[in-house]
Amino acid sequence: MITGQRAVAPLRVFLVLLFGILVLLQTMSLPGQFAHMARQDPEMAYLRWPATAVSVFWVLCVQVVVVATWQLLSLVKKDRIFTEASLSWVDAIVWAILAGWVVLAGVFLYVGFNADDPGLPLLLFLALIGVAVLGLLMIVMRTLLRQATTLRSDLEQVI
Repeated sequence: MITGQRAVAPLRVFLVLLFGILVLLQTMSLPGQFAHMARQDPEMAYLRWPATAVSVFWVLCVQVVVVATWQLLSLVKKDRIFTEASLSWVDAIVWAILAGWVVLAGVFLYVGFNADDPGLPLLLFLALIGVAVLGLLMIVMRTLLRQATTLRSDLEQVI
């Protein structure tokens, strides 16, 4: 089984790739896609800018999670993960997930009240539940990190 220290380097490679793809999505793909959709379906063109803004915001939330994860990996590498500094990065992840979830809830409500077909609202509801689970899991992980940090601090005071 791969150890935590050995997982840091490949995880960083994937985080860099993920961040690069997210920047590409944010700056080129999403705005271009919604512009194309507006040209193809002029009746729905009024959704171009709101859809672009919401999508770019969601990508920004994921970028915050990637940066915070990178910082947490730096703390793991330095054997400083069980410090107060790590909690602020976990908080950043929780807040980014919460912000994305709130916007997703708004999109879910808008689509739900305006949909002719239950497929998209159901898919959005699934995403809403999935993001909620992820956010709550991060809160549990933060609690565990806080407990481990306290235990390590107490142990260092005894020694």
